[in-house]
Amino acid sequence: MKDLDKWNAKVEADNFTDDEKKVFDEMGLKGSSRRTFLKQVSVASMSLWATSYFTNDLFASNMEDLPEEVRVLLNEVKVNLRVNDMSKPLNIDSRMSLLDALRERLALTGTKKGCDHGQCGACTVMIDGKRKLSCLTLAATCDEKEITTVEGLANDGKLHPMQEAFVKHDGYQCGYCTPGQVCSSVALLEEAKNGEASYLTEDLKTIKKDLKLSEAEIRERMSGNICRCGAYNNIVQAFKEVHSGDSEMPTWEFATQEQMENAKNA
Repeated sequence: MKDLDKWNAKVEADNFTDDEKKVFDEMGLKGSSRRTFLKQVSVASMSLWATSYFTNDLFASNMEDLPEEVRVLLNEVKVNLRVNDMSKPLNIDSRMSLLDALRERLALTGTKKGCDHGQCGACTVMIDGKRKLSCLTLAATCDEKEITTVEGLANDGKLHPMQEAFVKHDGYQCGYCTPGQVCSSVALLEEAKNGEASYLTEDLKTIKKDLKLSEAEIRERMSGNICRCGAYNNIVQAFKEVHSGDSEMPTWEFATQEQMENAKNA
């Protein structure tokens, strides 16, 4: 009751800060109409209404519709995103991630938002040929850089060889992680071609270009892309076909009891 008494006293005295008065003025509440209205609401409900009111204004989808002072608050920057061989000039909030810019401003929804914390790899795209997590990349840092999403891999209606291999080897199930898996795989082809090392590279001094990656290397280098459906074996086989021409379909057998015991005790 103490909080309610304080609120009613504040209403009666019209004792509000300049910011609070600005809020009420924006809502069209002035003089006696303000007091009549405010007596009927609690502190909590007033707070919720004000929050909803300003949230709708602050996060309007089109920044051009926002009041000038709010646009300043959002720290608008101009960037030119070069996506899939097309130039896309945008005015964006400097805090917007590349993932949100692609999905919400450019309608390129092939790039998926999974964890939004850089842990699952579903948002993987290529920036200047290197695979990057778009959820952890600020769009403002990508000005004039070459960005390739899964939509940009096909050429004249023909799928990229990696996409074809994923289809052939059933390298997807639900498909949610597939765009990130494919983009990561395509970038990995270039990493191998350029002789880039990984955690499993044994001798960094003698590393050469055009590396032939072992299955263990492929799994290590693709470990940042999570597949909750567990299609890893199929993904690896798809990559191997494009990377080394190994198109042999794997055969699977159930582990014996002895093998399971050995694995348990290893």
